Amino acid sequence: KDANGKLAMDYLVSNWTPGNKTLLQMALESWMFSRLENWGTTSWLESMQTKVQDILGEDDKDRRVAVFVEACSVLKQYETMAAPSILEMALWKRELKSGRSNNGAKRQALDRGECRCVCGSNVVI
Repeated sequence: KDANGKLAMDYLVSNWTPGNKTLLQMALESWMFSRLENWGTTSWLESMQTKVQDILGEDDKDRRVAVFVEACSVLKQYETMAAPSILEMALWKRELKSGRSNNGAKRQALDRGECRCVCGSNVVI
């Protein structure tokens, strides 16, 4: 955010030119889509693609800003819903790796399901 509390995207949405439209499209796809693709949430990705197309297709500045704010709000909601799963997966993977020595050889036999139960995610989440 800048001194006015605005993101670069806020300026792109407000100052509508063909160049800004292209730049905004690339920025939104990079910022929103890559995150959702990494999570493997196809329905969320499709929903955000629709919202981005709505933003890019809107000629009315106020409506475009409203759709952009709505898209940001939805992305934040998705992040809040995905965070516990991502944290659980990270803790689980750490527990799986702890059953291996530095050279990759197994120190002990670890069951994937058991690691998931004992990784500590139930305490954190």
